[in-house]
Amino acid sequence: MFGSIHSGPQTNIRDGPLQRAQTNRSDAFVYVGISGRTVSVSAKSKGPLGRLASHASGRRSGDQFLIYVCDRLVLPRLGNRIADIADGTVSLDRETKDYVRTNLGFRWLAMKDPAAAFALERALQAGEYDPPGKPLLNPIAAKMATGL
Repeated sequence: MFGSIHSGPQTNIRDGPLQRAQTNRSDAFVYVGISGRTVSVSAKSKGPLGRLASHASGRRSGDQFLIYVCDRLVLPRLGNRIADIADGTVSLDRETKDYVRTNLGFRWLAMKDPAAAFALERALQAGEYDPPGKPLLNPIAAKMATGL
């Protein structure tokens, strides 16, 4: 299943535990992560749909994925606009939101338990599957995938 991050509610994503998500640009495997690590969906976490909504908002505070996107994908596109960022003419949150909504999509897979979801996340981060290879924003060394 591949969808746009900003396309609204995804009725085929269950709002519960152990969703493993892969974020992509048309030309790259960008990020892999887990949402809904517990059986219940808390008011704070809001499960996988809440995670996608957070990413679509572009608000970097408290969202490590959006910090990675801003640092590695948005800032290089802004060129020498530090003064505009500093005086508030350019909003990094707005630029990040626009980038995510325009350029990124996702795939997801419901997993049976936290251990299986975590193992798959680590294997993907280590590039153990080709394609897609290692994600651009959160790769790990192969030895970290096996816990060595």
